[in-house]
Amino acid sequence: MTDPYEILGLSKTATDDDIRKAYRKLAKKYHPDINPGKTDAEARFKDISAAYSLLSDPGKRARFDRGEIDASGAETPRSFYRGFADAGGGGRYGAEEHFVDNEDIESFFADLFGHHGAGRGGADRGGAAGTGGFRMRGGDIDYSLRVSFLDAVNGSRKRLTLPDGRTLDVEIPAGIDSGQSVRLKGQGGPGLGGGPAGDALIRIEVDPHPVFRRDGRNIRIDLPVTLAEALLGAKVRVPTIDGPVAMTIPKGADSGTVLRLKGKGVPASRGGERGDQYVTVRPVLPRQPDAELEEFIRRWYESHPQDPRETLEQSR
Repeated sequence: MTDPYEILGLSKTATDDDIRKAYRKLAKKYHPDINPGKTDAEARFKDISAAYSLLSDPGKRARFDRGEIDASGAETPRSFYRGFADAGGGGRYGAEEHFVDNEDIESFFADLFGHHGAGRGGADRGGAAGTGGFRMRGGDIDYSLRVSFLDAVNGSRKRLTLPDGRTLDVEIPAGIDSGQSVRLKGQGGPGLGGGPAGDALIRIEVDPHPVFRRDGRNIRIDLPVTLAEALLGAKVRVPTIDGPVAMTIPKGADSGTVLRLKGKGVPASRGGERGDQYVTVRPVLPRQPDAELEEFIRRWYESHPQDPRETLEQSR
């Protein structure tokens, strides 16, 4: 992989927000789901994800900037190769010979970590054989997954296609909100020296719904009602995330009246009580003009004059 800054089109002075925005823009453009069958796009998406994984981690980014790790996140050998190169007469490494064999690597790590008892091919404290016990966990890799509003609040199972063609089945917990992440253990970057793989962090992006709006753990909707239902009261069916339920519209419900359906909101993702659903009443006029209704309202208004904007005039 080339320089992660170049892959994301950034300079080394880029802020965390710059890195996040660049990643989202490029990931959306080159995602395999948007470019089916295009191997070049898949390879580019893989590089973009790896670059973001490195630069979004402050510790990894700092180590990369200091030259301690390379663009793949692997340790750079120059710091300890230099020690061999400067060893002087009788040594096996000249100033231009920047390489070591496996036996020397084992010896180096044994000295570094104090594992002098780990011989060639041995394992130390459960570490990897042949490296004197040196192990490194793989890096975490970030992905994004778009889900519907109802799949997010009710929970679901989705399949995510990775840049390398692999697929991951992701359990979406009920109540997850847009921007939260699901962690899949061991599905990230490979470890070094027999170390464990990193994790896959799946950032959930929730699509809006045409009826429901989320407000924390609560759900809000606007409910159209007829003039008769608002004036006389009625029992009507109201949609919820669990399916329609019956709700009573009180007599004389004005536009903007808010009614509550207890326990019909978003399930709590980590315990606690479930939210409620709040229903805002919105009376609507008949779709077609009605001469009889218009004449009735005209006669009624003449005998019952009122100014609904009176309070607005008084506040001036």
